[in-house]
Amino acid sequence: MGKPSRQLTPRLLILFLLAMASPALAQKGVTEALAEFTKADPGLKKEIDKAAGYAIFPSVGKGAIGIGGAHGKGWVYQRGSLIGKTSLTQVTIGLQLGGQAYRELILFKDRTALDDFKRGNFELDAQASAVAVTAGVSADLKYNSGVAIITMAKGGLMYEASVGGQKFSYEPVGKSD
Repeated sequence: MGKPSRQLTPRLLILFLLAMASPALAQKGVTEALAEFTKADPGLKKEIDKAAGYAIFPSVGKGAIGIGGAHGKGWVYQRGSLIGKTSLTQVTIGLQLGGQAYRELILFKDRTALDDFKRGNFELDAQASAVAVTAGVSADLKYNSGVAIITMAKGGLMYEASVGGQKFSYEPVGKSD
């Protein structure tokens, strides 16, 4: 009977370490993505610090042939502290062809906007527009219903004249999958 418990202990330890490492590994992607955003526009750092919170998607994949879709996983922060994980799903329809990868940063101007996002099943309709990050974009950053969206292309080529919205899920950190 001694053998099974000896084998079980290392396995439990490995599972525990993997569970603990998951947010830490994700932080690397977040740190790199935030560094790229603030490198493109140093003024974004001030906007991020001012915001009640933000969601960061280090990589979102998007593809389309007439009907398109995008998906990415990200992390949610409140005043600089990790509070949850999120996913982004988008479906579009229209004249579109290609594929691309991009980063997305969503700033929540106030606690109300952040709380709305944290309720889960948050949606941005086709009227919500994202701003591509460029030097000085933070100077004219516009919030729509307390939310500002900034994107940065990572690679790929996409021709697009389409309409669609983004839907997000939210799960507090520490809650089981």
